[in-house]
Amino acid sequence: MEPVGCLTPFTLSVKDLPWIILWDKEKCTLCGRCTAVCPVRAIELGVHRKRAINVSVGLTEKPGNLFTVYHGIDQRTDPVHACVGCGMCNLVCPNNCIIPAHNEEIDKLRFHNNVGGVPRRRGGRRNVPGVILDQIKFIRISMLTDPALDAGRHEFELRTLLGRILPPEEMVRVTQENGWTPPVREIYPLVIGSMSFGALSPNMWEGLQMGVAYLNEELGMPVRMCTGEGGCPPRLLRSRFLKYVILQIASGYFGWDEIIHALPEMKEDPCAIEIKYGQGAKPGDGGLLMWYKVNKLIAAIRGVPPGVSLPSPPTHQTKYSIEESVAKMIQSMYMGWGFRVPVYPKISGTSTALAVLNNLTRNPYAGALAIDGEDGGTGAAYNVSMNHMGHPIASNLRDAYLNLVKLGKQNEIPLFAAGGVGKSGNLAANAAALIMLGASGVQTGKYMMQAAAGCLGSESDRCNICNIGICPKGITSQDPRVDRRLDPEKVAERVVEVFLTFDTELKKIVAPLGRSTSLPIGMSDAIGIADHHAAERLSIRYVV
Repeated sequence: MEPVGCLTPFTLSVKDLPWIILWDKEKCTLCGRCTAVCPVRAIELGVHRKRAINVSVGLTEKPGNLFTVYHGIDQRTDPVHACVGCGMCNLVCPNNCIIPAHNEEIDKLRFHNNVGGVPRRRGGRRNVPGVILDQIKFIRISMLTDPALDAGRHEFELRTLLGRILPPEEMVRVTQENGWTPPVREIYPLVIGSMSFGALSPNMWEGLQMGVAYLNEELGMPVRMCTGEGGCPPRLLRSRFLKYVILQIASGYFGWDEIIHALPEMKEDPCAIEIKYGQGAKPGDGGLLMWYKVNKLIAAIRGVPPGVSLPSPPTHQTKYSIEESVAKMIQSMYMGWGFRVPVYPKISGTSTALAVLNNLTRNPYAGALAIDGEDGGTGAAYNVSMNHMGHPIASNLRDAYLNLVKLGKQNEIPLFAAGGVGKSGNLAANAAALIMLGASGVQTGKYMMQAAAGCLGSESDRCNICNIGICPKGITSQDPRVDRRLDPEKVAERVVEVFLTFDTELKKIVAPLGRSTSLPIGMSDAIGIADHHAAERLSIRYVV
């Protein structure tokens, strides 16, 4: 039997936790909404005993103790149920009597973070401003030298191409030898990046798809969305909306049994096939869908038993070189759709990106190259991967584009950039900067979660529990009791609003350049930066 007052290294007080629940007893009506909505069960209803000193008037009697009992809120101190600061309790409280507050002592849980030899893994991604993309300025403003355009009244056709664009002589040769013309798609330059059906909740995923369909069919904006590696629902594979989707095949091949079985029944071809070799947030590491999130629906689509963790290998295990990958993977995907659909690889931002690009330039089957920089979002990665691995997207993209310029192929292989685009809220400015650095288009994922569904996570370690399937907003959860908090129609409305806002801001940026029918791809004389070393590294103007 332990003596009274015995403490172990795992004994915690509320002051040791990263988030402390502040509760006002006088305002609380004990409705129980806060305890019901808490995703990690950090608070519970409790019975409290209060002692007061009873002093008689005139001291005729000896003072005594008066004990009263009242009901209130208790914060749990075990690390499993530690508050994550999502603030859902405050959102549902009718009396505004409860709110989480960040503990100023940030290093209290070091002993608990690596229990059992397991490094800390968290959802979410850095939101800190001040990255290179946010420092780039647009300095080429046409005034009396070139005709500038009115962004509000002029007609713009801001489109980009996805697919291999061969020069005329090469096109003739390939067509004569193979009887085949490389397929090309005209799409909007902002693509919703790969977030899988499984990483996102069914309601969130459906809301994104509904928004994309509305943008295409009602507003005439050819927006595309990538599925991620989890496959997609069978009804989407057999619908006409498949043409707005980029199907991703990753090293785990999850969901591809369902896609292959649906091939004979597809009414439309997908927009493209993306082969994922790497992810910017955790380069060199495979994906992971934890068992918490693998419910019956996800298991059925991915072809696995429910309730098992689904790790993906770091890379496609049957491909041992770039050449073999292009020959086997890309050409086999082309054959699956009768050479009608563009196929391209997605890689992490790394110093080896140029080796991949150089190989793709020699193969007419390579439709594009997508590069995901170090600031890319993810729902499940180790802190060491997120904070210390990867390559910034701006310099990696610039190296790739200048390499194509040296080869005279800058107009042949489209480059798509991703990784922290819009993470500080400057989506259109970041995208325009990347386009002028050489990108044909950009991909964004986490921004859509924040803007379209109101993600609560932040760099101050608020929420960031995407990986365990109990997202308080229902964005990345797989529990039906939580998913229904998110209305897919509201998500679709916000997706449409985000793209309309982006479109307006992008026009405001390119209008002074006099561009209305084409994107300023590689137009680096239009941008500058106040950092001398960054200007030299990116080969753009240094301005102060």
